[in-house]
Amino acid sequence: MARFVLVLPLLMALAVGLSGGEDAKKKGADKPRTAGEAGKKDKQPRLFDADEFIQDHDSNKDGVLSKDELPERFRHNFEKLDANKDGKISKEELEKGFHHLQARRRPSDFVFVLVEMSDCDECCAEELQVVYDFLRKLDKDGNGKIAADELKAGREELVNKRVDAVFKALDTNKDGKISKEEARGQVRRHFDELDTNKDGFVSRDELLKAGTALPGKSAPEPKKEK
Repeated sequence: MARFVLVLPLLMALAVGLSGGEDAKKKGADKPRTAGEAGKKDKQPRLFDADEFIQDHDSNKDGVLSKDELPERFRHNFEKLDANKDGKISKEELEKGFHHLQARRRPSDFVFVLVEMSDCDECCAEELQVVYDFLRKLDKDGNGKIAADELKAGREELVNKRVDAVFKALDTNKDGKISKEEARGQVRRHFDELDTNKDGFVSRDELLKAGTALPGKSAPEPKKEK
């Protein structure tokens, strides 16, 4: 699978190129150009050549690209590139939408970013070692693979450690619960939501439920006493 990080240098170059171009215009706006300079066009490297791209992939030589001709790693964005929805991609569509020519991104790509984009090998190696050590801890059976239950266990361990750290910092009177007076930051801001049983305190269990709730779903409502 192609990695999206190969596009990052191009995007960075684009940003630098645009910035540099604006500065050049400002600096030379009032400066007259010589006859020699006027006859020459500034030669800037082309970041994307639509003609070349079509020539490389247009197998039937009809001047446009069908979905089958588009490299497989880009086909997930074919509909976005095909602006007029005629089932083929023209040179003009490529020039306007070339930013869609990147492989589908995955969360795991951050590892490749660290490896390929680092300007400090020692620092990068240190960060990768942290990731490597953590993944080895997740792999409880040592088979070189991370199973779903191992991932779940690792997540629960992380959440429990963070909840314990919050309580150690906020539960100043050590009574096993956090009052409004003790609450700080996000706990204070969302105190009423965290206090699901409405007893005026946030317990460890209430904070743990909030920390393990799925995104977009609130923690389950406590059962009302009859």
